[in-house]
Amino acid sequence: MADMKIGLALGSGASRGWSHIGVIKALIKQGIEPDIVCGTSIGSLVGASYVSGHLDDLEQWALSLSKLNTVKFFEINRSFNGFVNKDRLHHFLSQYVASDKALIEEFDKDYASVATDLKTGREIWLSEGSVLEAVWASISLPGLFPAIQHDNKWLVDGGLVNPVPVSTCRALGADVVIAVNLNGDIVGKHIGKQEKTIKPSGKVVDKLTNLVAEYTDSIFSFDRNQEQTPSLFEAIAGSVNITQDRITRSRMAGDPPDIILTPKLSQMGLLEFYRAQEAIDEGMDCVERMMQEIQCTVGK
Repeated sequence: MADMKIGLALGSGASRGWSHIGVIKALIKQGIEPDIVCGTSIGSLVGASYVSGHLDDLEQWALSLSKLNTVKFFEINRSFNGFVNKDRLHHFLSQYVASDKALIEEFDKDYASVATDLKTGREIWLSEGSVLEAVWASISLPGLFPAIQHDNKWLVDGGLVNPVPVSTCRALGADVVIAVNLNGDIVGKHIGKQEKTIKPSGKVVDKLTNLVAEYTDSIFSFDRNQEQTPSLFEAIAGSVNITQDRITRSRMAGDPPDIILTPKLSQMGLLEFYRAQEAIDEGMDCVERMMQEIQCTVGK
């Protein structure tokens, strides 16, 4: 079994995806390094950072995030096609994931990200070409990120069709697939937060900006004991959770991985990226809980 190829399927899950850093670190500590890395959404981002040699830098940056720094990534753009500051995001990706000129073919490991064709609904695997383009397409969650044009297709978040890309790892030649599912036990979370009051304004841009402010405020600070009518963004986040949970269950039933790692992070909100430490720690703990089964499967 010396030539066994190990695939690592890193699933979608927004801020919960920082746990992928902990998973990778824990596997490497045990002498288990994947030959193939496939990721969806945040999984594609962390996976690309790992295979490009920037994982430690990404970890340090994530650990330095504050609530304020997280909020700075979100704004209303003039075209009203997303809430993300694209310049800030591009700077982050080029510093901590891969350079602008980096190509997937240059990686020592096989890598692919998963995106969704907005027109056809088909699953798109990006396994060659620009690293940043592949990652950006995979993380483009509708409503937050604008769709990305690639090969005459408009692409959005891969979590809409394949939240945990086990099948992609198999297609690239993996004999054993270790999958990280971030969508377990998330349905129904973060509903019933305390309502926030936003300042009235007659301008459309100001209204939308206030809406974003309300959202970021609500996900970062709320009274869990006070039941309230779900806000617009709570409904969106809840809908994303439900969709990804159902799709993940369906896809894994048809193509199960050899090992499933499920970090317990249901308490984390969709955009609580500043909580990296607990996510990374839980990623490492998750591997430790499954280590005996992992070692038996990969022959370590």
